[in-house]
Amino acid sequence: MQDTFVIEGLAGKRTLKGAIAVSGAKNAALKLMAASLVFRDRVVLKNVPDIEDVRRMADLLAHLGAKISFSRGTMEIMPPQNGNLPEIAPDIAKRMRASVVLTGPILARYGKVSFPHPGGCVIGARPIDIFIKGFDAMGARSVSDAKGYRIVTRGAHLVGAEIFFRKQSVTATETFMIAAVLAKGTTVLKNAAMEPEIEDLAKFLIAGGARVSGVGTPTVTIHGGGFLSMRGKTHTTTPDRIEAGSFLILAALAGQDVEVTRLNPAHLESLTAALTEAGVPLSVGKTSIRVHPKGKVPKLISQSIQTHEYPGFPTDLQAPMTILLTQAHGEAMVFETIFEGRLNYTESLKGMGADITMMDPHRILVKGPEPLKGRNLESPDLRAGLAFVIAATIAKGRSVIHNVYNIDRGYENIEGRLRKIGVKIERIPA
Repeated sequence: MQDTFVIEGLAGKRTLKGAIAVSGAKNAALKLMAASLVFRDRVVLKNVPDIEDVRRMADLLAHLGAKISFSRGTMEIMPPQNGNLPEIAPDIAKRMRASVVLTGPILARYGKVSFPHPGGCVIGARPIDIFIKGFDAMGARSVSDAKGYRIVTRGAHLVGAEIFFRKQSVTATETFMIAAVLAKGTTVLKNAAMEPEIEDLAKFLIAGGARVSGVGTPTVTIHGGGFLSMRGKTHTTTPDRIEAGSFLILAALAGQDVEVTRLNPAHLESLTAALTEAGVPLSVGKTSIRVHPKGKVPKLISQSIQTHEYPGFPTDLQAPMTILLTQAHGEAMVFETIFEGRLNYTESLKGMGADITMMDPHRILVKGPEPLKGRNLESPDLRAGLAFVIAATIAKGRSVIHNVYNIDRGYENIEGRLRKIGVKIERIPA
């Protein structure tokens, strides 16, 4: 049994007000934690979200011999000092896709790594071949069976290589950035991803002495130079732009006057542009964005969206934005270009009264506005789970959201923070 959320909907009323702060980015914190394996000394990370995925990554590092303490957003990691356990714990890794990023630092550090088939959200195929081919280019060989994979370097170390990613991949870019720090020679990553979380990782590595250039462009160059050292410095995790965007969408739908704080507006330009075009009034500050209809209800206008790698519209905000489109005037096409299967959650929205037509596995047509009705919902994945919270908040009547674990994986104390701005949400323990 798992916890559930019970939400009393606002029936379309705009009553939410106040400030809601954004946590540190899940997708940055997990990679920073993995990168601690290429450091000699203690790593101190701040603004780390207290979420399930972070705690599972901590368990994976502890399995490798690292010593970890975590309190009030600050995590201290002492990398393994002795021993040689180049295995990613199968029982944990099978549940968390981000565990695959550990393959880079473990292989670079120990010359071998074994790991199961990665897990995580069921939102479509996320093939592992991009990692296998990259490690092969860096002088490693791999074998696989039903249990997983084993990769071993042909020589004493990984060697620098030129790697072209057939498809941009955030996790692959980060994995090979970290591995290249301990490789012999220079590694050039082409068609690299450009997400802000990659820039955050690069800043962390550079602070420890790594030589990394080209981050934020499609070509990233890393000069291998051995283990890194923080020498008492700390690193603050970048804000979670996906959480920030979800809060902005909720405020656009149900806010009387809501300010989303502790964010980086530069990371949200694709979303704020879409919201502005949809008729949502925004005031953008240095570290906050305020959504305020100035005493009147804005008429939301439908805007078609197409997900794309950064700086395009984030696939992780596609589900929350679809909720907004169900309440907008007109019709819009949502084109999910990153993952097949990520639109399956829309069947549940149709059960709430949304007018959504599935065109094919990558496209839906949304017509609005259509009032939503509360119902029982099953959180299918991390992002759609929070989208269901948004849908339940604006719906008429009570909704019960099951499988809250999927939401807890990525959002810290989400119900407590939402209650502070007026969302009627309660957690019912299993």
